[in-house]
Parts: sequence; C-alpha cells; structure tokens
Amino acid sequence: MALPYELLIGLRYTRAKRRNQFVSFISMISMLGIALGVTALIVVLSVMNGFQTELRGRILAVVSHVQISGASGEMGDWQHVAEQSVQQPGVVAAAPYVQAQGMLSYEQSVRGTMVRGILPDLEDKVADFRSNMKKGSLDTLVPDAFNIVLGSELARALAVSVGDKVTVIAPQGSVTPAGIVPRLKSFTVTGIFEVGMFEYDSGLALIHMTDAQRLYRMEDRVSGVRLKLEDLFKAPYIVQQLATRLDTEAYISDWTRSHANFFRAVAIEKNMMFIILSLIVAVAAFNIVSTLVMAVTDKQADIAILRTLGASPGSIMSIFMVQGALIGFIGLGLGVLGGVTLALNVDVVVPFIERVLGTQLMSKEVYYISNLPSELQWRDVITITAVSFVLSLVATIYPSWRASRVNPAEALRYE
Repeated sequence: MALPYELLIGLRYTRAKRRNQFVSFISMISMLGIALGVTALIVVLSVMNGFQTELRGRILAVVSHVQISGASGEMGDWQHVAEQSVQQPGVVAAAPYVQAQGMLSYEQSVRGTMVRGILPDLEDKVADFRSNMKKGSLDTLVPDAFNIVLGSELARALAVSVGDKVTVIAPQGSVTPAGIVPRLKSFTVTGIFEVGMFEYDSGLALIHMTDAQRLYRMEDRVSGVRLKLEDLFKAPYIVQQLATRLDTEAYISDWTRSHANFFRAVAIEKNMMFIILSLIVAVAAFNIVSTLVMAVTDKQADIAILRTLGASPGSIMSIFMVQGALIGFIGLGLGVLGGVTLALNVDVVVPFIERVLGTQLMSKEVYYISNLPSELQWRDVITITAVSFVLSLVATIYPSWRASRVNPAEALRYE
C-alpha cells in the first residue's frame, strides 16, 4: 500500500539538507531539548518514587500497618482481638504492645520519650527493629530482666551505650505520707537501634511487655494490638472490614491516617516537580515553532509548486505537521531511552560522579539516606511520553497553518 504523499514529503523535508543550515541547527537543538527534558522528568520522578518508598519502608519499620487500641487506652483480652484480626483476609500477623510516656535519666541528662513494651518474637512479625539494630540484640528483652533498647539519637542525647543503666521515670506517681512520688525503675541498656527517622530514633525506647505492664501498673492489660498486612495499600479497606468484624470496643487506625500529612506532602511535591519539569519539555517543544516557521520560509517555492499541482491547504498543513511531529518523536525517543537507562542505573552513575568530583553528594553525617534510591514506574514513563508528544504536536499547528495559507502567486513572484 502506497504511503500518503504528505507523509513522504514530510519525511523527506526532515532529512533533506536545507539551503539555510541554521534551520537544521534549530531542529537539532529542539530534538536535544526535548530529549533532555524527558530524561530529566523520568529520572527525577524515579528518584522521588525511590525516596517515597524508602521513607515509607523506614516509617513502617516502626509504625504498624494497622493499629487497634483500647477505647479507654487499655485493652484486656488482647489475645481474642489478635485472633479475630488475623482471621481477616489480608492480615499477616498481630502483636500486642504497651505504650506510654516516660522520662529517661542518666547522670545529668534527662530526656522525655515514648516507652513501648513489646514481645520480641511477635514484634518481629509486624515491625523491623531487628534488622535496624546497631548495637546489642532485641532478644535481650526478656521478662523481669528490666532491659531496654534505645533509639540511636536518644542514646546519643543521654550519652549512654550498651551496658549502662538508665532510670525510667513513669508519670503515674505513688502516694506516700510525703506526697506523690514518681515511680522510678533502673533499666540496663542492652541495645541501640537506628531506623533512619529522627522522630523514632530520638523518642522511642523498647522494653519487654511484662516489664512495661509492671512499670505502668497495667496488670495483664495492654494498650492495643499492631497488625501487619499482606498489601499495605489496602490498609483503609481492611480497617473498614475489621470495624465490622471485631466485637470489642476499640479504636482502629492505619498508617495512611497516622502519617497522612507526610505522604500527602510527598505526593504534592512530586506533582509540582512534574509540572515544573514539564515546562522544560514545553520550552523545547515550542522551539519546534521557530524551526517550522523558518522551514516554511525556506520552502516557499516548494509550497507554491505543490499548490499549483493541486495540493490542498490541508495537505500542505499535514506535510509540516509530519515534519514537526518527527522532530518531537525523535527527541522523545532519545529522552525516554536516556531517562529509563539513567533511572535504572542511578546506583552506578551517582558513585561515578562522586569519584570524578572527589566528593560525596549525600554525606552519611548529614543525611539518613546516603544514596539516591530510584524506582522506575512505567506509569510515569507513559504519562511523560504522552504529555511530551502532545506538546510537540501542538507546537506544529501554527507554523503548519501558516504554510497552508501561502499564496502561490506571491511565493513565485521573485523566483
């Protein structure tokens, strides 16, 4: 089947040598501009996806996917709640916890913190403290041993290390003839963890759940139950299902609620970066306008001859739209290829740049995430490709329309 002559002429104009070499130069600049813009968009969005996934993983290493807490702050029959919860499809594991405020004292240093009582074996199924231990072990948390595991920033603020003894001060006091005296208990530091989130590294201490129940006089009660899900993005749905399944009065929340503002801010930032970087593509795409305007001027005689041979204004318009679309398509193809390649090899490219520059772009002393994580999502690539191609097509409309309005008699007057 023969191709339409508009397509054949448009392709020929794109690769043909022009009398005005500046037009070819502008065409090349337009292609490179679109390629660089698309590459930047893909790489930046992939890195932001990587950061979002990394931060979400670090947060959920401490915060459970779903948390069920007693309506009055305490829960009696937690085993029954845990059993009912794990029967819900999508729930992988459940673990009880005791959580209360406390104050840690060591020598002249005093710091407020959140004290969480856990059962290490069950906690491993809903959180990831064990892989984030910098010193010591989570297995040292045994009943009646009164051992404690601190966050790295909290340990640094108190100037304590493994083996030191800290005093835990509970806010609930004991009534004595001398007045209300706060309850004090000495704990031995047996571990230090670092999850990479300052909020938890500086304000969380772990003890065994039995010790926490004794310290806060909770007998056999707990604060609630923490759940781990098979798919963390189904947390809101599973919360709704649990609300109808549980026969215990309790408050149920999920990670999307407890950190809604944080993840909403990350999503807004990603959208704004997409819009800002799309302007780079738009600027490059509209360079096609100047390219085609000069091409139309360069091909005035050709346009006039085609019109005298019977070409319609629509055909002339199609010829130059093909030429502009091909410029955008080539630049888009180069950009997608470069962007996908860089996004998939950020872990190789960044260390190479650091070696060349002789510096570390993200120092471990400053940033908790010392390497650039990248997560390529093909949905983003498809969106970027579609937006860039539409911009390229829009940029061809006006110059092509101008070409279709060329008067053959005026164009051939001085030929």
